[in-house]
Amino acid sequence: MSRGRGGNLAIAAVTFVALCSGAWLLGSDAETDAPPQPSAAQARSGTQEDPLAAAALPPSPPDRIRIPSIRVNAPLTGLGLTPQGSLDVPPAEKKNLAGWYEAGTTPGERGTAIVAGHVDNADGPAVFYRLGALKKGSTIEVERRDGTVALFSVDAVEVYGARGFPDQQVYGASRRPELRVITCGGGYSRATGYQGNVVVFAHLTGSR
Repeated sequence: MSRGRGGNLAIAAVTFVALCSGAWLLGSDAETDAPPQPSAAQARSGTQEDPLAAAALPPSPPDRIRIPSIRVNAPLTGLGLTPQGSLDVPPAEKKNLAGWYEAGTTPGERGTAIVAGHVDNADGPAVFYRLGALKKGSTIEVERRDGTVALFSVDAVEVYGARGFPDQQVYGASRRPELRVITCGGGYSRATGYQGNVVVFAHLTGSR
């Protein structure tokens, strides 16, 4: 496995938009059934200083992600790139499955690790349906294959449109252990599906 921190920038954010069409919302009340979106209060302040992170862990593939405050407890599968060079996604029919970019940083080691999952599928809400409701300071736990659990604290939760997606900010290299959790979000159109992405920014605070 090669872990290129700069290689994260090869991921095309449009992948998430294109593959999360919101088929479930087509047969429901889109206004009341749409997933929660982050408020402006959860965005990163342009003047805030990054809090100190815990010491980086050695590389180890992740097996499970838990976000207790929004009741996420899901296995993780490795994700590669599509023939077009964008990030693949977990099978849509496995609604409680998330994925991580296995050619990049493993969660807990120095750099930016990427986790992605569906917000819904044709049958209803999926693993990251409530990701937009996450608050700053919430804990994300990632079980790793070496037996450790990497603990992350949420720094911000933001929503971006497909156009002007900040690739460097989301996927760029970091000198400390960081995590991004991504799903579909933003405005919803019955014609085009979701028009953006919800992105959670978090940093490592410890392990057990």
